[in-house]
Amino acid sequence: MSPLQSYRDLFGLTGPLYVAVAFLGRLPLAMSQIAALLAVTAATGSYTAGGVTAGALAVANAVGAPVAGTLTDRLGQRPVLLVQSVVGTLGLAALAALTLGAGPDRPWWPLPVVAALGGAFVPQVGTMARVRWRPISRSRSSQNPRVMDAAFSYEGAADEASFVLGPALVGLIVAATAPVTALVVAAVLLGAFGTWFALHPTVALVTPSGTGSGDGFRLLTPALLVLAATQLSIGMIFGSIQTGTSVLATQAGEPGLTGLLHGLLGVGSVIAGLAVVALPESIGHVRRLRVFSGVLVVLSLPLLAVGSLGGLAVVLLALGVAVAPSMITTFTLAERTAAPSRLGAAMTVLAASTGIGYAVGAALAGTFADLGGHRPAFAVTVLATVSAFSLATLGGRVVLRALAAGRPGQQAEAPISQDTLQPTP
Repeated sequence: MSPLQSYRDLFGLTGPLYVAVAFLGRLPLAMSQIAALLAVTAATGSYTAGGVTAGALAVANAVGAPVAGTLTDRLGQRPVLLVQSVVGTLGLAALAALTLGAGPDRPWWPLPVVAALGGAFVPQVGTMARVRWRPISRSRSSQNPRVMDAAFSYEGAADEASFVLGPALVGLIVAATAPVTALVVAAVLLGAFGTWFALHPTVALVTPSGTGSGDGFRLLTPALLVLAATQLSIGMIFGSIQTGTSVLATQAGEPGLTGLLHGLLGVGSVIAGLAVVALPESIGHVRRLRVFSGVLVVLSLPLLAVGSLGGLAVVLLALGVAVAPSMITTFTLAERTAAPSRLGAAMTVLAASTGIGYAVGAALAGTFADLGGHRPAFAVTVLATVSAFSLATLGGRVVLRALAAGRPGQQAEAPISQDTLQPTP
């Protein structure tokens, strides 16, 4: 079955409105960090204040995501997402209001505190959308055996697209109006589409396990730990590339091109992510992860030789081709190995790992950039790709065992080609 037909079947399960709402619902998360950075920096005149505020929002979101994911498993997505959307909207609006009253001669410490409180409640819409697709496909009795591959390929591409479109939208808003307006727009989008996503009828298809279910299934299994560590490495790629790109663009006298250049990574990633569904089932997902992460290493090496913005643009566009496929594969493997009653938590653990990796990568690259410019910063990117490949290679057998055992609490739905410990007789 063609990839195009698989996507048609996938979107036919819900209709285009749900797909649009789920995509727009994830934009606030993609916008909020850079919006906070620009708004607070402009208001206080301090890069430190802006960076600390944006970092507090990001870290709080990464810490809060697994908590929210666990609650969705126990209580259902609707109540948790509703609370997150409402409180997150109020938090971003409060940060915008507080920023309006900030100034160079005023203490800025309340800004990261409010940013952290708001950021902890901004929902991970993309991860919750991933959790919904299997119940949706069952309820509609989908006859397409590749529909779940199409679902995870689309969601990976949609996440990448949101993190290209979100910062671009912030840039347009800041260019046209005051920087704080971007925070207000992010709050409005969250209040509208986060709430809509929480109330969409598909939410009823995800059955909660109940607060006292005591199903006994572990969340942090060896397989999930391997996948989370891989995602942390991929997050480090994002953070270090953004830092290195900023340094090179600033050295070239074009700091305003940082966002555009970083967006090229997402462009290649979106295209490749949508194409993943075309891979045959005979190529197992563990094998895919090993190949994709190996390609990441190869495509990252030219970063060490880049000396111009034009050269960097070409390298970033190429590197993106391996980013989304790697992420799509880790999330797919988590969905296939996690207990259904812990799936929301498992998905958000991977999302949180990516966020933490982003922060670690940016911090390390910044430290090395202070010592030697953009090349040491990009060396962190290369090391992150090596880490992802090593985890996929050495930890792959752990994931293979989990796949062979089937999803805990549920019989395996179908044999998994090439993803077994022993060859099929």
